[in-house]
Amino acid sequence: MKAKIIVSMLIAGGLISPMAHATNGYFSHGYGMKAKGMAGAGIALPQDSLAAANNPAGMVMVGDRADLGLDWFEPTRGADVANAGFLQNGSYQGNEKSEFFIPEFGYNKMMNPNSSLGVSVYGNGGMNTDYATSPFSASAPGPKAGINLQQLFIAPTWAMKINSQHSVGVALNLVYQTFSANGLGLFQGSSSNSAAVTDNGKDTSKGFGYRLGWTGELTSTLTMGATVQPKTHMSKFGKYAGLFAEQGGFDIPANYGLGIAVKATPQTTIAADYEVIKYGSVPSIANTVSAGGALGTNNGMGFGWEDVKVIKLGVSQVMSDKLTLRAGYSHNTQPIPASQTMFNFLATGVVQDHVTLGATWNVSKQNEVTVAYMHAFEKKVNGPGAIPSSFVGGDVNLHMYQNSLGVAYSWKM
Repeated sequence: MKAKIIVSMLIAGGLISPMAHATNGYFSHGYGMKAKGMAGAGIALPQDSLAAANNPAGMVMVGDRADLGLDWFEPTRGADVANAGFLQNGSYQGNEKSEFFIPEFGYNKMMNPNSSLGVSVYGNGGMNTDYATSPFSASAPGPKAGINLQQLFIAPTWAMKINSQHSVGVALNLVYQTFSANGLGLFQGSSSNSAAVTDNGKDTSKGFGYRLGWTGELTSTLTMGATVQPKTHMSKFGKYAGLFAEQGGFDIPANYGLGIAVKATPQTTIAADYEVIKYGSVPSIANTVSAGGALGTNNGMGFGWEDVKVIKLGVSQVMSDKLTLRAGYSHNTQPIPASQTMFNFLATGVVQDHVTLGATWNVSKQNEVTVAYMHAFEKKVNGPGAIPSSFVGGDVNLHMYQNSLGVAYSWKM
């Protein structure tokens, strides 16, 4: 069956493709090419079979369809190090390879007029840097350094209409993540397990969780939605048990959101989402440089990320029976405080403001092509004194901007 072949190809691609969605922390700014064209707004506005990534309840509203997409993503990131004692001061570009291709896939089947079964396949990433040299070295030039985190979500989803106005859904999140780090030898002396800090190749971690969702058509022009995903507990990165807190722990943070969609005219729909990502609940992500413990222990240093709150606003305009245009803007709070920029030399996810454009062209009654563009404006986070004086002292200033361009092809069945 063609759909099964496409699923298998996409899953294989997801396992080998670098993912670098450092937008809302390391979560993507949106899931599904149509939502991406509206800055990710989709909790109350399901538009394709990636809807389960935003709100599982929406799958029963998109009908029989399959969607296959690919995003070209280009982050420009780096850091400046100054006043850092015997370390290597200077400007560093965070990616030798700055282009990534990120696949997505969804399939949905109506079991009857009131229920559906489907699957959404998508990825997260963003903790990805590849420095030609590292400042964290007593000799010049320092070794090549960086980290790479990839997360693949496969989400089988069931959704049901409770009545003509309300629907609910649940997605089982099957998560596979990989991580690697190199060039971090200077941190081995601060670890509880110096052999499990750096240069151990790719490690893998698996886990499963779930996402719940609800949508309600409150009036003929107003729809609301809500979704929650509890923390997903993952197996530990054993090869990096001396780097991450909790002996290699790296769980997926809990997140939840509310959405609204207003049909302002028969041709114009406005959607808005509010999302919270609980990075502060995962020690390996949230522990600060002053946590006090050796690397790898429960209170070992992490990235110092704080919870992120995201506001997304998008508009969709039907121009004709062939063409629909989209645009959007989103803003998220800063995950990285100025005091935590040292370790985030490795994970410069500081961007906060995104603008998007998108369009769908109906090739036929059964097929459509969707494109989406995103630009994340440059953001700088300066960290005077971010390298503690107990280490060597010094400043680390982070910067990043991004562009992405995606295309998806859809089959309506």
